[in-house]
Formats: sequence, C-alpha cells, structure tokens
Amino acid sequence: MQDQTKQISGDRDRPVERAIVLQALRDDHDDDWARVELAAELGGADPIAIREALTRLEGEGVIEFAGETVRASRATVRLHDLEMIAI
Repeated sequence: MQDQTKQISGDRDRPVERAIVLQALRDDHDDDWARVELAAELGGADPIAIREALTRLEGEGVIEFAGETVRASRATVRLHDLEMIAI
C-alpha cells in the first residue's frame, strides 16, 4: 500500500520533475541555480512538490546539490550533450 502511495505521488509530481530538469539543462542560464531562483522560475508550483521532486531527482543522480545551489549532474549533462535527452 505504501508503494502505491509513493507511485501516485511520483506520477503527480512528474511535471515538476520534468520542469526542474528542463531548467537545469537550459543553455541560456548558468549551470548553477539557486533553489529560490529555480522555484521562482517554476511559477506556481507547490513548494512541497518542488522540494520532493528535487529530493527524488538528487537520489536518482539526475541533479546535484551544493548548499542552496542546484545543477544537473555530470551524467545528465553528458546525456544531454549526446542528444539522448529530447527536449
């Protein structure tokens, strides 16, 4: 039952995760994003959903944290450079 709850939450927050990855890979911004700046860029997204999405993405190696700074992981950037991530 707990796995179902996690799955439902993950599916609901998928757009937030996608938005975070898209922002992290933008060509017109520095690699590093302040968490506050990232949240502002995501507009009306729920702050709790953003925090949970960031935690999941970090746990899966998609993004990295350095204090209050967020960036795409080296692996994510490399896959993007290889055009294996369709944006």
